[in-house]
Amino acid sequence: MSTTRCTQWREKPFGPCFKAALIGGVSLSIALVGVFYRLPARSETQLLVNSAKDVESRTAPDLAGAIQALQEEFPDHDVVSTDPNELLAYAQSSYSQVPGSPHTVVVHVRGTEDVVKVVNISRRHLVPIVPYSGGTSLEGNLSAPPSGSICVDLSGMDKILAINELDADVVCQAGVTWNNLNATLKEKGIPLFFPLDPGRDATIGGMISTGCSGTNAVRYGTARGEWILNVTIVLPSSEVIKTRQRARKSSAGFDLTKLFIGAEGTLGIVTEATLRLAPLLPTRVAVAQFPDIRLATNAVCDVVDELAIKVLNTFGTSANAWPEKATLFFKFQGSEDVIRDSSRFVQSSISKHGATNYRLASDEQEGELIWQDRRNALFAGLAYRPGCKGWITDVCVPVSRLPDLIQAAKRDFEELGLVAPIAGHVGDGNFHALVLYKDEVELALVREAVSRINHKAIELEGTCTGEHGVGIGKRDYLLSELGEGTVELMRTIKKTIDPNNLFNPGKVCLVVLDHIK
Repeated sequence: MSTTRCTQWREKPFGPCFKAALIGGVSLSIALVGVFYRLPARSETQLLVNSAKDVESRTAPDLAGAIQALQEEFPDHDVVSTDPNELLAYAQSSYSQVPGSPHTVVVHVRGTEDVVKVVNISRRHLVPIVPYSGGTSLEGNLSAPPSGSICVDLSGMDKILAINELDADVVCQAGVTWNNLNATLKEKGIPLFFPLDPGRDATIGGMISTGCSGTNAVRYGTARGEWILNVTIVLPSSEVIKTRQRARKSSAGFDLTKLFIGAEGTLGIVTEATLRLAPLLPTRVAVAQFPDIRLATNAVCDVVDELAIKVLNTFGTSANAWPEKATLFFKFQGSEDVIRDSSRFVQSSISKHGATNYRLASDEQEGELIWQDRRNALFAGLAYRPGCKGWITDVCVPVSRLPDLIQAAKRDFEELGLVAPIAGHVGDGNFHALVLYKDEVELALVREAVSRINHKAIELEGTCTGEHGVGIGKRDYLLSELGEGTVELMRTIKKTIDPNNLFNPGKVCLVVLDHIK
């Protein structure tokens, strides 16, 4: 029985940040023992052995069998879907530069137990699983493999399970978005917030799975810091694990939480997480202009180049008419005295780099309006050339090398005749160019420019991806960035945890199973 959720999909086909999640449950052996507990021990053991041999004897996915099993396991009409529109929609995001291939079936799960059931069916029928939560990934992270796949939609797992104000942490499901989490804390009058702030409506599961950061990274760090205290994961074996306890720090064994941060659902599916919260401090925003992008990046904070400022002015949503120069945006937090002193220090420092028109917002409301212009950079860029699409870069280098990288990128764009406004969290060496293109001819030039930028970043001891993840789009750069030994170790970990290569196969690092070589 094929079912659809077209209305729900149209209301929220994509969310702003890829929410990949890892799920938890009981081991296969325990699950099967639960089913066969009435049988004599000998018969039970034989059935388990036969089941394992049946899986091992097949190498091709049984797609029809998997769909039937899912429909029997989830009889409600709105859980399992084979509607072609959904199969395609859940395989990509609205901003992805790597078009996704449609899934075979989508399952809208509501809890860790549902994920365990899907994983058991996946393993039994050898059908790959691709997790989805927010649908905002950029590098083909959500695409189905050629063999077909089950898409596990975690966007419905959006509950905040516990707020521990005295401990400054929160437990939530993978589908919770960071901005809704912070809004809930504010509504409850709790003076805490979760400081990681990638694209609006990014989900916690996707933020963990891609190793996100955002505009607060200079002060608060990234998802690979200590903001993720633990995660609940469903492994490819269907076993559910929690990576550590809720204590603020721990020296107990390997740091397994970090193993799953940035793994993009290839090692397990995140279903829940415990997040550390930070005190909510008074915040003010400041802005300044510079003669050129090199001087601006030498001063280092959150930057947009002169083209990006022109794009924002053209977009027409801002209350400000910004000078069309390279512009830095600053964010200060603390008491009024701290903000005032920090602002004076910054103004004095950046003046040595040619800064002009320094302006500190008079209050938080004005600061929010200024910062909103920075957030609108992507949408303004896409609207700048009607009918065009955009390819978003994500390189990151040591801060001292950033001016060289941005200058090289701007030369490449000019040489290739491309329009590419630049914005970035340059305080940590990360910048994004939105490279616009209208047809296949321009797309080929874009790919050439992006390749040059990625290789240049690696040459400058940086990375091809600061916060968007690897997916399919950046996979080919890993060898030059990390080296054969490091990538081979990643493959070894993948094959050990996921011997059948069923969890988001083909993403991050390409794994070829021994029996397929």
